[in-house]
Amino acid sequence: MQNDVNTSLLVVDSGNTHVKWGLYDGRWLKQGVAAQEAQGEKTLLGREWRALREPGRIVVSHVADMRAKADLSELLSRWKAQPQWITAVAYQCGVRNYYTDPAQLGSDRWAALIAAWELQRQGCLVVDAGTAMTVDALSDTGEFLGGIITPGMDLMQKILIENTASLKPGNGKFRDYPDSTADAIYSGAVHALAGAVERMAALLATTLGRTPDCILSGGAAQQLQPRLNVNAKVVDSLVLEGLVLIARESSEMPQ
Repeated sequence: MQNDVNTSLLVVDSGNTHVKWGLYDGRWLKQGVAAQEAQGEKTLLGREWRALREPGRIVVSHVADMRAKADLSELLSRWKAQPQWITAVAYQCGVRNYYTDPAQLGSDRWAALIAAWELQRQGCLVVDAGTAMTVDALSDTGEFLGGIITPGMDLMQKILIENTASLKPGNGKFRDYPDSTADAIYSGAVHALAGAVERMAALLATTLGRTPDCILSGGAAQQLQPRLNVNAKVVDSLVLEGLVLIARESSEMPQ
């Protein structure tokens, strides 16, 4: 039993909207997700972690605010293992970070890039369609060349509605030719995000000499995928997979 405790790994992706987590021991034993604002002991996340077996290691990517980090730290304190809060570095797991200040790159983007490189082993676009959408470029030799950040699907619509007096919230759908305001707002957001991805794909294609594949993750990935004119694959747990790889590189753990 002691061996099980020592080899199990809890990885946590603490984003602006949700906390995704997984318990790994050579395979995924359990995964879950909870709203970022619901981290107290009596919430869904608190109840799920009460029933979780004690991990031997804890590795966390956190990009939300300091209050959320304090709440998460309190929940993690139930276990003996001290959490490892990762930051992006210049080189890790075969990926070279060409950010001017490597540590400024979000830890979630860094973990996603590492997972995408392990998955593809060639140049590709890494897209996280969450609260914000990031579109990051990987070269054929594992170099993170850079990337863009835009408002995500929900945020783009919210900003438009809140800053335009005549527009009202609604449950829009994607239409080729929208004939209602709600559909026009939703379709516009989809086109804007898809266009950003496709422009980055075209740019990376000139570097690689071929059209890159796109690895998609985040809450809006399923909505965005069918609207893209590039080969796109959805990998829901991309950041968690990257955190496992980061943990594996720094210690012996099951493959």
